[in-house]
Amino acid sequence: PRRYGGLGLPLVHYGRALMLASTVHPSLGALLSAHQSIGVPEPVRMFGTEEQKEAFLPRCAAGAVSAFLLTEPDVGSDPARMRTTATPTDDGAAYLLDGVKLWTTNGPIAELLVVMAAVPRSDGHRGGISAFVVEASSPGITVEHRNRFMGLRGMENGVTRLHQVRVPAANLVGVEGQGLRIALSTLNTGRLSIPAICAGAGKWALKIAREWSAERVQWGQPVGRHEAVSAKIAFIAATAFGLESVFEVSAALADAGQKDVRIEAALAKLWASEMGYAVADELVQVRGGRGYETADSLAARGERAVAVEQMLRDMRINRIFEGSSESMRLLIAREAVDAHLAAAGELASADVDLAAKARAAVGASGFYARWLPGLVAGKGSLPGSYAEFGPLAGHLRYVERSSRALARQTFYAMARHQARLEHRQVLLGRIVDIGAELFAMTAVCTRAEALRRHDPATGAAAYRLADAFCRQARSRCEHLFRQLHHNDDTSDRAVAAAVLDGEHRWLEAGILDLSEGTGPWIAPADPGPSTHPDVSRRYR
Repeated sequence: PRRYGGLGLPLVHYGRALMLASTVHPSLGALLSAHQSIGVPEPVRMFGTEEQKEAFLPRCAAGAVSAFLLTEPDVGSDPARMRTTATPTDDGAAYLLDGVKLWTTNGPIAELLVVMAAVPRSDGHRGGISAFVVEASSPGITVEHRNRFMGLRGMENGVTRLHQVRVPAANLVGVEGQGLRIALSTLNTGRLSIPAICAGAGKWALKIAREWSAERVQWGQPVGRHEAVSAKIAFIAATAFGLESVFEVSAALADAGQKDVRIEAALAKLWASEMGYAVADELVQVRGGRGYETADSLAARGERAVAVEQMLRDMRINRIFEGSSESMRLLIAREAVDAHLAAAGELASADVDLAAKARAAVGASGFYARWLPGLVAGKGSLPGSYAEFGPLAGHLRYVERSSRALARQTFYAMARHQARLEHRQVLLGRIVDIGAELFAMTAVCTRAEALRRHDPATGAAAYRLADAFCRQARSRCEHLFRQLHHNDDTSDRAVAAAVLDGEHRWLEAGILDLSEGTGPWIAPADPGPSTHPDVSRRYR
């Protein structure tokens, strides 16, 4: 907010700034997003006291980079296993933090930290995972290692150890036990930063694909005129429009004050990270050998320094950042089946007797008697529906029909698998992926119409891109719908179990694994004083 020295940007414009900065270097996008979206500014803005806002937000606006410390060496998407503790002092004036945090983006250079730690339950303390604003220069904080990655090589990311770090009680954000709620709420903003960065990458990829494919000639014409390459250009162009549309619509929903954008943010993050990487991969193919060559090498031999291989490496992390695609699918799927679980009650439980199931069935029948008829027909079945969208109306009718079909398929899956459905993660993933494609189609059509109303000339071009995108998305949806019933899930589960049981170790013969003996799979992270030099560095 401006009153604390900020620009007061809404999410849409913040995302456009991220889009611009990340095309200069994606590590800049990571730095800004980790600081602004999930570092000190957002949790303090949303949950902090007025005193905390006045103390920390002007510093952040003036250049104090912050970091978010949640993940631990053995704790990723399961924060309930968190080992970092925050023990209240006897006088109640402070907490003592102990633990080790991994993958602390901005951690090596941060001035301020948001640390998630578990407060033990005791008299006067409700306990639970809680959020604290911590000065990075506090005694007992050691950045033990700066992590290096496949991509985002300019990113500052480390391992941070906290040993008896004294934090004033006034630096507790919210109340004890509210840490996960704070983390999940601020992650909405962080998750929307990923689609913005992916949209910027998609637009850059389109520019490079267009210019290169018009310049490079093979067999008497530019490579972009060959159908094999033109199909890739069409995919990049349509998906770039889709990426920007998904971000803009999702951010606009958040800016409009919609109270709960968890699902929109998760869908946008999941879809954009997957499709953004697909765009990067296709761009490498369009560029051929030059796509695999580094920009420095290209420049050294006199050609334009186009960092396509770097884009591929940098984009890969987005499928893991802010919640892996697999975690996102499970989070969204849980929301999708919650209504069924609530309606089914004990019918969906594996631990109750037949009599209890029978009673639950009676209750569930009332819910489904009202719900199921609404899935039979809707606006998508009426030829004139969504006429205001002109040639895109047919795509929106498809979205409406497919949404009802997806709801029916979710119900069938619940009825068939009942309590076992949570273990059918690949099936649930397909359901979510269909929903994500339908969400993207809706965003694309909505944005194309908004562009047409603002500028008819641009709108006409946007309509053509939207039509191309929706045709491609419908093909992906149909493939996923078929896979709901025709798949290799059972066979794959059996093979995976056999692999884990060691039945196929014979297949690993004939290779050398140079990683053997270099260390454990997960480094020990016992609390205690650091035995490493501090590799943090100050930038101001």
